[in-house]
Amino acid sequence: MKDDLIAEGLIGTDEAGKGDYFGPLVCAACYVDSETYPILLSEGVRDSKRLSNSRAFTLARLIKANCPNNLIVILPAKYNQLYEEIHNVNRLLAWAHAKAIENLLARVDCQNVLSDQFGNENLIQNALQERGRQIKLIQRTKAEENIAVAAASILARDEFLRRLKALSEKFGLDLHPGAGAPTDESLVNFVKMHGREKLSEVAKLHFKNTRKVLR
Repeated sequence: MKDDLIAEGLIGTDEAGKGDYFGPLVCAACYVDSETYPILLSEGVRDSKRLSNSRAFTLARLIKANCPNNLIVILPAKYNQLYEEIHNVNRLLAWAHAKAIENLLARVDCQNVLSDQFGNENLIQNALQERGRQIKLIQRTKAEENIAVAAASILARDEFLRRLKALSEKFGLDLHPGAGAPTDESLVNFVKMHGREKLSEVAKLHFKNTRKVLR
């Protein structure tokens, strides 16, 4: 998981919620250097998909205490508004990655950024502003193998799950993550309780779940 760029300091970015019908889209940027790398390594920081929810929560607190970071949270209502304007998930995702990078660059001096590759590799580059255009942006598959991106993935997942829980509590219903059959069941129950007009406050409406269940 170690990367030569860590010695110079590296910002890793990752997201959560892209494939989840309910809940926000969250993008995280996390700065790791030679001082914080051994701390994260010794505590077992790795790709959040390989961790239980409880372990991800614990590691997120550790990462926040030791590493400068930034989170961009696009709640469903705003997500749906932006999607109506952009009509492209990857462009929306690139904007969120770029925003998290820019915000973190305002706090740390870093020349290297690593992101998991998605869509056209120019999407994030084109979304960066003045600070971001001065850095070296690297995009590659399986970037979560790098500890900076792994840390960002944990922060993003932690925030997504917390926000999903808050929405579930607000509307008195278990909003299931993912986009499979349990999610469809949550969708049916939500509409029965709150009506279709409230769905935009908790769900990403362009997902096929909306048409499949409500047609």
